[in-house]
Amino acid sequence: MSVIRHMTYQPAGRRAASVETMTFGRLRELNDGGTQRADFHVLAVIDAGPGSVTVDFHTHPLQDRSAVWIPPGAVHRWDDIADVAGHLVLFVPTAPVTHATRELVASPDPAAHWSIPDADWPFVDAARSHLLLEASAPPSDSRTELTELSEILLSALITRLHPPHAEARLTHPVFRLFRSSVEAHFRQHHDAGYYARTLGYAPRTLSRAVQQATGRTAKAYIVERITLEAKRLLAHDRLTAARCAGILGFPDASNFSVFFHKATGKRPGAWQAAATAK
Repeated sequence: MSVIRHMTYQPAGRRAASVETMTFGRLRELNDGGTQRADFHVLAVIDAGPGSVTVDFHTHPLQDRSAVWIPPGAVHRWDDIADVAGHLVLFVPTAPVTHATRELVASPDPAAHWSIPDADWPFVDAARSHLLLEASAPPSDSRTELTELSEILLSALITRLHPPHAEARLTHPVFRLFRSSVEAHFRQHHDAGYYARTLGYAPRTLSRAVQQATGRTAKAYIVERITLEAKRLLAHDRLTAARCAGILGFPDASNFSVFFHKATGKRPGAWQAAATAK
């Protein structure tokens, strides 16, 4: 894998804009085939494929009438997009304006890719068209109003897209609290009991909520999050097992190696060698 390129949200033309749009044609002009990590959300609506995108070591096909959501911090790479038609919507985490879309953006699926049902497509296409039209409007003195309008239209598009993880995530407030706490503390705390105590829930109650929202136990969710970060550090930052251990809260490289081997079936060095050889 190539050295990771960090991208910061820098809207073109309108500095105050919290939402930007781009065609896949424009992406092809900018894309160098390298590995990227952004501090903003990337939501892609694909009219026609084929192509592919790799997000945190999982490759997803870009097919006709499908969508991809890449959250901030996810390492990704666009591949074989010469024939892909569609649009990308780039937006900051605070852009959505409705309660439901804000909650959804705060807890995105780390590797969301889904097909858009035929019955939903006309509504998705209309919502996207409205957003694209607004995004193409010339700069105005009423920047605040224009920004708010783009955010409203973004929220409408997200709602119409019906991300597959939306229903489970939005109906489990305990999971939302748990996820936020894990994101803040997974480098220091690896025990599900810590999160149960911190959030004030019985361990079984917490694990049941996480199971309902994600299909995994609270412990498994924490292990998966630590493992993902370890893979990022090994593959993209090219860190040693000892450095990873220090960053991820393990007492030494040996403990980290045992954890990583149990989670992936490979020792950190062997996994890193295979990943960086691709």
